[in-house]
Amino acid sequence: MRRLKPDPLNLSVNTGVGSKYLDDYRTLVEYLAGVFFILAVKKRGDKMKTALSIAGSDCSGGAGIQADLKTFSAHGVYGMTVITSVVAENTFRVTDYQDVRSDIIEKQIDDIFDDIPPNAVKIGMLSCCETMLAVAKKLREKKPQNIVIDPVMYAKNGSALMEESAIGTLISEVVPLADLLTPNIPEAEKLTGVEIKNHEDMRHAARLIHAMGCRAIVVKGGHSEGDAVDILFDGKDFFEYPAPRVNTKHTHGTGCTFSSAIAANLALGFSVNAAAKNAKAYINSAIIHAPKLGKGNGPTHHFYELYKNPVLGGEKQ
Repeated sequence: MRRLKPDPLNLSVNTGVGSKYLDDYRTLVEYLAGVFFILAVKKRGDKMKTALSIAGSDCSGGAGIQADLKTFSAHGVYGMTVITSVVAENTFRVTDYQDVRSDIIEKQIDDIFDDIPPNAVKIGMLSCCETMLAVAKKLREKKPQNIVIDPVMYAKNGSALMEESAIGTLISEVVPLADLLTPNIPEAEKLTGVEIKNHEDMRHAARLIHAMGCRAIVVKGGHSEGDAVDILFDGKDFFEYPAPRVNTKHTHGTGCTFSSAIAANLALGFSVNAAAKNAKAYINSAIIHAPKLGKGNGPTHHFYELYKNPVLGGEKQ
């Protein structure tokens, strides 16, 4: 592997597949993967860092807790889960879902915190008021650090994953618990009632959502036109994470993966800004190298570097 010497937290990643920069970009991705691994080992020391995903289950494996566990593992972080809903879905449809009883959700959280307290918590699908109240109750009780909340409202195909009547509860009970909230543009519009057409609208929405009580917010730009620019607001300053848009339909679970990558980086000791930068580079690589599975919006490649350089060897029989 060629050795590059840029600052890993100030890299401009070119994701233009098929462009004249593809070879350099592949080398850059390889370098970033090595940096992630080295930094993860340094940060976790002798004891592995841990992260908890409180989210729905995606039986097709590209989103939800399945994507979160893959992302945690890719960052060298031990992952745990609290399942809030079981979703019957694949890359082109959501057939149905069933919520887990709120008392079972609470007991899952209790058992995790009584044994392996997480260094970060990522929250995904909370479909109804009862689920939100159960999770909020336990988070206030356990007081974990590094809470990343992805306010999942819709699947990639547009199917609703949150009851419309629960949005008020999300705003009043869940949003204020977030150290970082990661809505996409449609979710930010739902939370604020503001139409978002450009970057200034994204900043305006970020200010409004920050006023709801979260410590910081990233408004993701995947639904915008042009380059995919994510904008972070920490209550004082704005930070932007641009990347040229990748021409692909294989983006199933990108929101779950991005937010869990941020949680993993926070567990490893990175600042919010650095965690968001690292997560942006990770999700870009995962999208570019998507395995092109399924009939619809396929999953991303959470383990591209590992699959390219497999740990297990041996000959096929």
